[in-house]
Amino acid sequence: MTASEPTRRRFARLAWATLAFTVVVILWGAYVRASGSGAGCGDHWPLCDGQVLPRLDSAERIVELTHRLTSGLLGLMVAALALLAFRTFPRGHAARRWAAATGVLTIVEALLGAGLVVFEQVAYNASIGRAYWMAAHLVNTLLLLYALVRTVHAAENGRTPRWNTGTARWAAALLAALAVVGMSGAVAALGDTLVFGGGHDPETNPVVGTLVGLRIYHPIFAVAGAALGLFVAWRIRHAQPRTTAAALASTLTALLLVQLAVGATNVALLAPVWMQIVHLLVTDAIWIVAVLMAVETAAEG
Repeated sequence: MTASEPTRRRFARLAWATLAFTVVVILWGAYVRASGSGAGCGDHWPLCDGQVLPRLDSAERIVELTHRLTSGLLGLMVAALALLAFRTFPRGHAARRWAAATGVLTIVEALLGAGLVVFEQVAYNASIGRAYWMAAHLVNTLLLLYALVRTVHAAENGRTPRWNTGTARWAAALLAALAVVGMSGAVAALGDTLVFGGGHDPETNPVVGTLVGLRIYHPIFAVAGAALGLFVAWRIRHAQPRTTAAALASTLTALLLVQLAVGATNVALLAPVWMQIVHLLVTDAIWIVAVLMAVETAAEG
């Protein structure tokens, strides 16, 4: 049985709210990393310092505990979204599949966060393993946002994307390129945190030196990714004019140009915490719009 229009709209609103709150949690998690607050609860998880109600006697503990509480709230929202999807849509509907995928990826996200804490890959820990943890965390975060966007699209649109057109394939390639840019950005952000926040000297710490050396690749990848994004957006606007995909392509073009300016400013200011958060916010916006654009392109194609 097909869901009624009011029920479908209610589900779509919850999906959009969950997507928006996920971005808030992501940004706060970045603040935890950039401010060196990741060890605020020690190496305990899910309890904070081994206590259900820990003493809030440090800024680091308040920041870390707030992140855990908001992450827990997000988990409840995702669970509610999945439950509502199975109650609203018929068997085999795409909204069910993507809501379930969102639930799985949320669990993986929590486990990755727990691993960072338990294995002490937080605060100003300067180990090469932490770079791998952060890259994995970033990839899962992008997949989580992707699944949420697909959930929204399945609820609101209902058309099945078909990726066998040239334009849709270009859009899919852009998503892969943006993921690579994001991973290089995660490594660059870690280097900034360790040097500017933790005071590590790249000249005496070989791991930090390696991370700082890798920072040069992020702006190169970012410019290349932006160029690809501008090309794909131009192609979509000309291939599918006056469509939702074309409107999203125009939005993506503006966001990419803004991000280039934000990235240059971040480097010039030596990556202050507030600028890192702004940089990540625009990054998340680019990813969400790019996913929506790609899916709409494939659905309209």
